[in-house]
Amino acid sequence: METEQRIVTANGITQAVRVAGPPDGVPVLLVHGNCSSSAFWEPLVRHLPGTLRVVAPDLRGYGDTETAPVNATRGLRDFADDVAALLDDPTLFADADARPVVVGHSLGGGVAMRLLVDHPHRVGGLLLSAPVSPYGFGGTRDLAGTPTTPEFAGTGAGTANPDFVARLAAKDRGEDAQTSPRNVLRAAYVADPAALGEDEDLLLDSLLSTATGDDNYPGTAVTSTNWPGTAPGERGVLNALAPTYFRIADELVEVPTKPPVTWVRGDADVIVSDTSLFDLAYLGSLGVVPGWPGAQDCPPQPMVGQTRAVLERYTAAGGSHREVVLPGCGHSPHLERPAEFVAELLSLATVAAA
Repeated sequence: METEQRIVTANGITQAVRVAGPPDGVPVLLVHGNCSSSAFWEPLVRHLPGTLRVVAPDLRGYGDTETAPVNATRGLRDFADDVAALLDDPTLFADADARPVVVGHSLGGGVAMRLLVDHPHRVGGLLLSAPVSPYGFGGTRDLAGTPTTPEFAGTGAGTANPDFVARLAAKDRGEDAQTSPRNVLRAAYVADPAALGEDEDLLLDSLLSTATGDDNYPGTAVTSTNWPGTAPGERGVLNALAPTYFRIADELVEVPTKPPVTWVRGDADVIVSDTSLFDLAYLGSLGVVPGWPGAQDCPPQPMVGQTRAVLERYTAAGGSHREVVLPGCGHSPHLERPAEFVAELLSLATVAAA
């Protein structure tokens, strides 16, 4: 299928939305991750059958959607509210009561969880692709999401690499430094950069569409007396992902309507991992970030283990889930393993419709 872009006003902001397939097709809502946009779904949509109605918005501050501020104290609810408002747009979904399969990648996985908790009657199924942990990103020590420090030191906007942020703001397309957006795309978003293929520039454009600043990416930071000296502020994307404000595990387990969940991840993911190269505690254990206080005081976050534990609780509470691990795959299963990803999406859509 091929997409076309629509511009709609929903939840008080102007949103750019890619759509494909017949309006009365099986509804699928695609929610992209951090430092990307709906264009990240383009390679996947080419593999989808024409029986689906695909709706893929640019989140606020990404792509062509309005650069509205992100209130980090609401966790990812600003994004989820924007997406929820699209479900009622008749130009996007023919059925006013559409219950799409919601596919969330990385940060988008957290948005999808929030959408399910806040609007359980509007979600037909949940496909979580390399999702952020239900306990947020960083700053927790065990499968129950216990805080490492009271203020979740080592999480939020202060953890962003300042050179990467500067190059992102400058729309740097080069490859002269490890922190250039192109090299981060090649090294962190996929396990094998060859998986980007001819879409590399499309995906780089998507990454470079990220709005930078205190209200968007990465956000504001505050100082901390605990290692590494930074804690989340109240504005911006990375703070919205911090466990200070995004801790949805119990709400997810207790949601009254429990659609089927499929969790797809790669075993070579370096972003969402129990040994994440974006978790300062793990980097400290490697000696990359100096002054690490040790595993007893600041262990790496067991991100994968946390997600598994929460989904097992979800199933025990009356839901169902399926974990799919793709060998040799990195952080973007829909780009790296499109055939397997499409199969899981179509299977979930069948179950959700039953």
